[in-house]
Amino acid sequence: MGFGSTAKKVQKLADTAEKLYSRLNDLREQVAEMREKLDSTSERVERLERENAEQRALLEALAEERGIDVDDVEAAPVESDDGTEAEA
Repeated sequence: MGFGSTAKKVQKLADTAEKLYSRLNDLREQVAEMREKLDSTSERVERLERENAEQRALLEALAEERGIDVDDVEAAPVESDDGTEAEA
């Protein structure tokens, strides 16, 4: 086996390693972006849950003021974007 053949194999191995390194860096960036989106989404969900709890408390207070039993009230069906009935 000559040095030329060995050099080609080493070069091929180096090229493959370089491609893998590049792909690994791309994956790291994607994971970092996903973490940022997850954190942002989590914060939004928490904020919406707090707002929902505040609104529910206000509605319950208003209902109590008017003598309405909140537990006896059923929510009307909500229509989804595609026109079908969705769960409320």
